[in-house]
Order: sequence, then C-alpha cells, then structure tokens
Amino acid sequence: MLDTAKTDDALLEVNNIEVIYNHVILVLKGVSLKVPKGGVIALLGGNGAGKTTTLKAISNLLHSERGEVTKGTILYKGQGVTELDPAALVKMGVIQVMEGRHCFEHLTVEENLLTGAYTRRDGKGAVDADLEMVYTYFPRLKDRRRSQAGFTSGGEQQMCAIGRALMSRPETVLLDEPSMGLAPQLVEQIFEIVKSVNENEGVTFLLAEQNTNVALRYAHHGYILESGRVVMEGPAAELRENPDVKEFYLGMSEDGRKSFRDVRSYRRRKRWLS
Repeated sequence: MLDTAKTDDALLEVNNIEVIYNHVILVLKGVSLKVPKGGVIALLGGNGAGKTTTLKAISNLLHSERGEVTKGTILYKGQGVTELDPAALVKMGVIQVMEGRHCFEHLTVEENLLTGAYTRRDGKGAVDADLEMVYTYFPRLKDRRRSQAGFTSGGEQQMCAIGRALMSRPETVLLDEPSMGLAPQLVEQIFEIVKSVNENEGVTFLLAEQNTNVALRYAHHGYILESGRVVMEGPAAELRENPDVKEFYLGMSEDGRKSFRDVRSYRRRKRWLS
C-alpha cells in the first residue's frame, strides 16, 4: 500500500490555504494536505467542515460562488494553479466530480459519457476504446447506455458522473461525496470501482466523504477537517484504529458502539479542540 507519509514528491500540494466567501466569511483556516501520484486520499469530516470548499479551491470553482483563496498556495506538479481557470486545470489532468451526481438529464447515458471526451484530440478510436474501458468498470452503464440520464437511478447517475470524468483521461480526480444518498451496497460498489481504477489505470483520487468508515477502508491516507481546519491526518489504517476517530467519527469507543446522541454529547471533549 502507498505510504503517503514517506512520499516527498506530491502530485498535488495544498499549503496553508484560507478561503473567504463574499469577502467576509472565513471558511478554510490554514488547510494543508498532500496527494501523491497514484494515491487515494480521503478528506473527511461532517457537513460544513470545509471538504467541498477545499476541492473547489483546488479546481478553481470558487469564483462562481463568490469565494476566493486569500492565503496560501496550491501546487500541481510543482506549478501554482490558483490563477488558472478550471478549463486549464482540466487540460493539466485534474477534474472534479461534483457533489450531487450532476448529469445532463436530457442526454442519454452514453452521450453524457462522451461529453467527458469533448476536449480530447486523440481521435475517435482512442475515445471509443476509453468508452469500452468505462463500460468495463461500470457494466450497468452499458446496459443503460441508450436511456435518458434523468430517468436512471441515483447510483447509475453517480456512476455516469464518474465515468464521464474518466473519459477526459484525467491524472487526478477530485471526487465529492460519492456515497451521498446511495444505499450501502451501492456505496461499496462505487468504492470498489474507485479502487480498481486507481490500481489498474493509475488514476489519483482525492475524495471528500462523510462516510468515514467506508472511506478509510479504501483510502491510503486521510485528513480530517473540522470547522475549516485539519484536526488530524495519517495513514488510513492508523486512523481507523485511532480511539478519537473511532469515538467521534465511527460511533465506537472502548465500551462498544455509541448512539449518535452519545457521540454528539462528547464533542466538547475532543483533544484537538481543547
């Protein structure tokens, strides 16, 4: 397994960034993280922790929401990217799969997938080959390829969104909340596909996820965000065994599983907030 703690040459590096919305609201407060080539890195935390904002800061999608990076740097392959437009970043190999399974509802599944290859200039043969590659990972999409995307299930739309990203031949995918609104069995299926794409195609993933339990089973390394700050990070296997992570994010303690009400009442005791 990839040991990110010993990886000096980060493909993506976020250094102490702050993000402000509407020139007033401070959302990220000095977030730093590293994503090595070939890694699956999990960005964890509850709703409102700053996960999506971090991804949008990297992909330069903040301006559409009146947000901006006011401090710190974001480097991709050693190059500063905070001044690039999102299209330029896509050409560099970075693409974001947005939260909420965004598809072109009026297009078929296959037409949606082909929109991911719109900027490619390597010919129809290469695009067709990658389309078959996507169908190999997502056989359900092949079955539904002629169906209008708006009439497919939530799981199929999530697969379509990820498949469309893969059609751009990305080096790095920023994957936002892939488990949201999906049944547990589908969540496992999505993460298994992410694992396979990472191992077989060499695609690097930075994924924001509230489902800490699942994410830490598939990621190599994790960062936990709270209130716009990184409060803990480390190899995924170590985070899974960390008592604080077990108690506050997995609903477990040395005394066994706790109810959500119990876990919530212990938030004030978190060591990193004291």
